[in-house]
Amino acid sequence: MGESATHKRLKNKAPGSKEVTLSSGKRVDSLSFKRATEIERKGTSTALKKAALRLKESDKPQKVLQVPQKDMFKAVAAMKDAHVSGTVKNLSGTKRQYVGLSKVKVK
Repeated sequence: MGESATHKRLKNKAPGSKEVTLSSGKRVDSLSFKRATEIERKGTSTALKKAALRLKESDKPQKVLQVPQKDMFKAVAAMKDAHVSGTVKNLSGTKRQYVGLSKVKVK
């Protein structure tokens, strides 16, 4: 299944190299020296958690998950479930919410 035009446009706005393959073979949408960006337009809990795990695997200090505005709360919950600290932004970048280590309970 191909990418939508909106997904391509958002990916091209993100800093760094596009569609970078990680060591496990998974791909992250954008990867720069310090930042990993993953754009997830599907609002299911499973898809959001998988995106959060891809960010975790990138080992970059700044992790950004971009989702539609209506899915921001689900994305924050997915980041907490995956034990990932980072930023959840809406697609236009006008709203953001940080998920910090203090909010992420490591078992």
